[in-house]
Amino acid sequence: MDLPPVRGALTPKKALSDLTWLRVGGPADWLFQPADAEDLADFLRALPGDVPVFPMGVGSNLIVRDGGLRGVVIRLGRGFNGIAVEGQRVTAGAAALDGHVARKAAAAGIDLTFLRTIPGAIGGAVRMNAGCYGRYMADVFVRAKAVSRSGERLILGPEDLNFRYRQTDLPEGCVIVEALLEGPMGDPAALEAAMEEQIAKRDATQPTKERSAGSTFRNPAGFSSTGRADDSQDLKAWKLIDEAGMRGARRGGAQMSEKHSNFLINTGGATAADLERLGEDVRKSVFQNSGIQLDWEIMRVGEPAPEKD
Repeated sequence: MDLPPVRGALTPKKALSDLTWLRVGGPADWLFQPADAEDLADFLRALPGDVPVFPMGVGSNLIVRDGGLRGVVIRLGRGFNGIAVEGQRVTAGAAALDGHVARKAAAAGIDLTFLRTIPGAIGGAVRMNAGCYGRYMADVFVRAKAVSRSGERLILGPEDLNFRYRQTDLPEGCVIVEALLEGPMGDPAALEAAMEEQIAKRDATQPTKERSAGSTFRNPAGFSSTGRADDSQDLKAWKLIDEAGMRGARRGGAQMSEKHSNFLINTGGATAADLERLGEDVRKSVFQNSGIQLDWEIMRVGEPAPEKD
């Protein structure tokens, strides 16, 4: 397949296991790392419309299946990780890590502290309406710059994304390149202290030293259409998993963490198939025990490994 010329890097048959936190996944036909937004727009504009495109962040909430991904995987890096502060607003490149944005904002007295413990980068956080501690990206989002699958430069507001619990209406193949966020003001020292407390709590309750991808399943129900928690229904995925007897369950090299049962971990040598099948085992057991269907929070993409003769 002939691809358009680029100023960034185009790599054929790139092993995506090198780029995901779970360290699984087959190769992408092509990995494109654009030099800047103009390079990305020019490439997508010239790329044949029948070639699939998959925008990939830092691989923190992702299972790439063992057969890999067809088409072009787009991964933003240098040139997309800047962070700038002005007044109560923070402009962050899509590749800027959530934790870095939270800390730079706090140093300027802007409260984006909820981002500190969210794994991944800003582009993915916008796309999935990431949140914790009762705050979500929808609460601080002003607008985003993006490039459509056809190479058009876009400005997206909240009404375009239609934020909901752990999801948005970002068009297929659209790549977020920058986000403008606005948070309330606070004392920098107090904000830093709050983030340190969050980190300590996270490390005490989650398997942060293991190969994981954050929460595996969404908390069922109990959330409003705006993506904010509804305390009237306290249904937690980890509680349902515990009640179904699946804490610590294993399949191959995959395990549901003993420390936090809604974390799927690669204990070493797991395949993507091990991880996904264990997740489905958990969903089946929870449904049989409670009648509640858990939905995946981890994104699963790509093709399974070819069948062996």
